[in-house]
Amino acid sequence: MAPITEVEGRRVALSNLDKVLYPATGFTKGEVLHYYATVADVLLPHLRDRPLSFLRYPDGADGERFFVKNVPPGTPEWVTTAEVPRSAGAARMVVVQDLASLMWAANLVTEFHTPQWVVQAPGEADRLVFDLDPGAPATVVECCRVALWLRERLAADGISAWAKTSGSKGLHLVAAVRGASSERASKYAKGLAVEAEKAMPELVLHRMTRSLRPGKVFVDWSQNAARKTTAAPYTLRAQAVPTVSAPVTWEEVAGCEGADGLEFRAEDVMGRVREAGDLMGAVLDASGAAELP
Repeated sequence: MAPITEVEGRRVALSNLDKVLYPATGFTKGEVLHYYATVADVLLPHLRDRPLSFLRYPDGADGERFFVKNVPPGTPEWVTTAEVPRSAGAARMVVVQDLASLMWAANLVTEFHTPQWVVQAPGEADRLVFDLDPGAPATVVECCRVALWLRERLAADGISAWAKTSGSKGLHLVAAVRGASSERASKYAKGLAVEAEKAMPELVLHRMTRSLRPGKVFVDWSQNAARKTTAAPYTLRAQAVPTVSAPVTWEEVAGCEGADGLEFRAEDVMGRVREAGDLMGAVLDASGAAELP
């Protein structure tokens, strides 16, 4: 029987704590749970009120991965759920609102992916996201060049952007917005991606065409669609090592000089949070949300 832990008055079953989930480093499930408990104060505000898609990898980073969007069987009754619209009809999804729910979800071994809207206003964008994905031999270094261009372009429209690593090869840009539908946000993001390609044709693509990808950065604007989700800040990723989608400063972006220059693992992020708190905390301040032009 899985050991039962009490978290904020809730009984949470935590299983297979010694199971190695990242074979390259020996990082265990117990360490995964410790990581999420440590960063909960900065992670939870980025999850709150957002229906979660779980990218599960219960057999470890080398095992099968699969998305779970509906409420999983066996979900405790005290975990918040919400009905959300989908093209095929309404669905019920998990909304992680507190530490107990976070630890229950983390025990499933999952990446946390969120839409750019909250359950109170589905399809109304409160986030604008750009996923910068490098095609080899391009790396995060080239992504940083594109991110800096996009930051300036967004600022020209009165929009402040923050950066985080994808936890894989690339970089994410996130901005707080208001007063726009997801469709409108997608159209605006696509327009900026097209502008970036025109400004840096040797470096940027706004289309996913595989044959064009080598050496360039794909600016994925499509994750602003209401049906799409993006890896949340501070989520662990199912990579060879326990990397995190970690918020970074613009100074770090500007100073990135190597392919591993912005790789942060769980132990790195726990230290960064202790020292600096949430480097992306400003995006949570609704008073700073900008209207799209």
